[in-house]
Amino acid sequence: MRQSSNTTLEISKTKMKYPLHITSEIGKLKTVLLHRPGKELENLIPEYLERLLFDDIPYLPTVQKEHDYFAGILKNRGIEVLYLDKLAAETLEDEKVRRQFIDQILSESGANPNGTYNILKDYLLSFPVEEIVHKVMAGVLKTEIAEEKKTHLYELMAGHYPFYLDPMPNLYFTRDPAAVIGEGLTINRMREEARRRESLFMQYIIKYHPRFAKFDIPVWLGRGERFPIEGGDELILSKDTIAIGVSSRTSAKAIENLAVQLFQRQGEIQRVVAVEIPKSRAFMHLDTVFTMVDFDKFTIHPAIQGPDGNMRIYILEKSEDPDQVNIRERNNLPAVLKEVLHLPEIDFIPCGGGDIIASAREQWNDGSNTLSIAPGVVVTYDRNYVSNEMLRNHGIEVIEIPSSELSRGRGGPRCMSMPILREDI
Repeated sequence: MRQSSNTTLEISKTKMKYPLHITSEIGKLKTVLLHRPGKELENLIPEYLERLLFDDIPYLPTVQKEHDYFAGILKNRGIEVLYLDKLAAETLEDEKVRRQFIDQILSESGANPNGTYNILKDYLLSFPVEEIVHKVMAGVLKTEIAEEKKTHLYELMAGHYPFYLDPMPNLYFTRDPAAVIGEGLTINRMREEARRRESLFMQYIIKYHPRFAKFDIPVWLGRGERFPIEGGDELILSKDTIAIGVSSRTSAKAIENLAVQLFQRQGEIQRVVAVEIPKSRAFMHLDTVFTMVDFDKFTIHPAIQGPDGNMRIYILEKSEDPDQVNIRERNNLPAVLKEVLHLPEIDFIPCGGGDIIASAREQWNDGSNTLSIAPGVVVTYDRNYVSNEMLRNHGIEVIEIPSSELSRGRGGPRCMSMPILREDI
């Protein structure tokens, strides 16, 4: 797939070396990666919701309508929307790459190399490439494989678990498996086993897809790293500063390793701000409790701040030893933001207006998880009406999308989007 003329023009305008370019959270969004929810959601059943990291089962026809509305809003604003399944299918058109991908996905899915592995490999290879991608995403049920193919006792007595390959219902949260930083990206080792295979798609797309393969795109951290990190914790505050949440999904060691790699391998980013947040299901990633919506404006869930607004915050900067970082401890988030962004004041916009009931309810439904598509312009869920009114009262243009079913996955518009290109601010 060739780059569109519009994308090529943007690359020329911003003097980019690579087809990835993200230097802020709020620069005008030009290209974004989405995944339209599919059959993987219909393979959710109550008994295995916890295993697959869901609290409820979305109704697929409605969740697709809501997602299409979201994508339509972005397209109507002139944003190029790429789809994960389409990029993956184009990547796997090459037979050698396709076979390699299937081998790797089966290996990482725990398929038995002495039996099930070969059965599943032959089964997947029997489909057109687009359907291979959808099968891998949706999962493979044991009932899909003919009984005569099951020649081993352990296959015939495999128990009641219905899948040979688990579905990937979290795929529509494209923010987490990989995240662009500058002109490179992290391809993430995800904390939970249920999500670890997701980043394999981006690893193959970046390496083999015609849009990206001809560029030597730097991978700041790869999915083979030992310590977990997820894109929902990675926020690009400015061209020289990123913030990363120390959360239930991202470890402090991964943040330090990423800082070392960035300081060694590029010259723009000068500091990494590590922000600890409570480690709970409700506060899954930094972007579920804190997002940037304008040059000096941020949404925040008040519950992440302790007494007197204190938090544990660490500023990581270059050290004389390239394998180490200098660390300065801070405890006040507004003060840190003013320091690193060189701003006289910071405007915090509280989720739910700071009301004890509304803020908890709307944060649970991602009231702070906004997607900025330009300075002062954000996409939000319509159900978070208190937070949306607060944003408008602070001068933010709010574009609401329907969310009765999308929100069941515990992620908002920022979670559902992986920006590829933004204009500099």
